[in-house]
Amino acid sequence: MAKPKKKLTPAQKAHKRLMREKYQWIFVNGKQKRVRRAPTVEGLPVDEFIRRNADPIWLMQHEEYEELHAWQLQQDQLAGVAPAATDEEEDERLPF
Repeated sequence: MAKPKKKLTPAQKAHKRLMREKYQWIFVNGKQKRVRRAPTVEGLPVDEFIRRNADPIWLMQHEEYEELHAWQLQQDQLAGVAPAATDEEEDERLPF
């Protein structure tokens, strides 16, 4: 006859919950490995949170020029401004 399973104490339950939030299990070459979870802010990955909530000054100060450019294109699109011509388009329009 099997023994009944021992219940965890409240401290053990809290530790288990903390480890579950901190780490995740993945498979690598058919074996389970424990790895740290990617950092999140309010349930979103950090990059996505920054993309949604950063203002142009913060993006400039932290040298996030790609995100700043994407933010500017989005603002232009919302305002109904036509996008600027690219270098290739300008070269095609040159008469010589």
